Amino acid sequence: MKIGLSVPLAHETPQQWAKKHRELGCGSVVFPVNCEASPKTIDAYRKAAEQEGLIIAEVGIWKNVLAVDNREREEAVAYSINQLKMADEIGAKCCVNIVGTPHGPIWDGGYPGNFSKETWKMAVDSIQHIIDEASPVNTKFSIEPMPWMIPTGPDEYLRLIGDVDREAFGVHMDLINMVNCPQRYFFAEEFMEECFSKLKGRILSHIKDVLLLNEFTFQLRECACGEGTLPLEKYAQLATAENPDMPMIIEHLHSDEEYLQSLSYLQKRLKTDSCC
Repeated sequence: MKIGLSVPLAHETPQQWAKKHRELGCGSVVFPVNCEASPKTIDAYRKAAEQEGLIIAEVGIWKNVLAVDNREREEAVAYSINQLKMADEIGAKCCVNIVGTPHGPIWDGGYPGNFSKETWKMAVDSIQHIIDEASPVNTKFSIEPMPWMIPTGPDEYLRLIGDVDREAFGVHMDLINMVNCPQRYFFAEEFMEECFSKLKGRILSHIKDVLLLNEFTFQLRECACGEGTLPLEKYAQLATAENPDMPMIIEHLHSDEEYLQSLSYLQKRLKTDSCC
């Protein structure tokens, strides 16, 4: 697998950006500019990654394409289409968003309506529209699962794949976001095997860890790799079996230093530099 970071790290030029990641032992990167950058800038980063042998794992969207406000929704959908077009042009493995919600002010928030039939249909229609308008050839559009927003597990993801019915729709394997109950937490290896078995052939990227908090209710905290209980060796084994060049992106840390520490830990634990 090809380990990468979700942050660009401090840099001044595309060449410095790519070289720094390669020297750290990364094999993949998240693209650091969006579709609003100049074509020259976009191409410079693409070429820099290519010259250093780095896989462009992801292009992020992170907009609410189901927003109840018409203008916000239309702008989010247009941005998604343009991000997917750019991702396809630079050869990124996936372009990723979450489903979004029309049910409250927090765009990634948990609401009962997130699980309604109407929201499901809105999500399917939105994904189909974005893919059809962008017509990607090299890149898969994908949805990051969420604990309180579809898809919350492999069966929902399979249903979403079937309903979307587009070859350019892939799986963003943020497994930790699907660990949302005691069974999936305490029997993580079995849950991993279920996910990789059911979603085989469509899985694209990701890695992180999770820790159960010692509280009176069931509370989980996402954490840096090694600070939680996820069997990372098993995760790496399944990901490598799916694709030896699987990009595995470390995310949601607070500083470049924390990212570098997490990268070093993961490389040592899995006995790898850019792949294993």
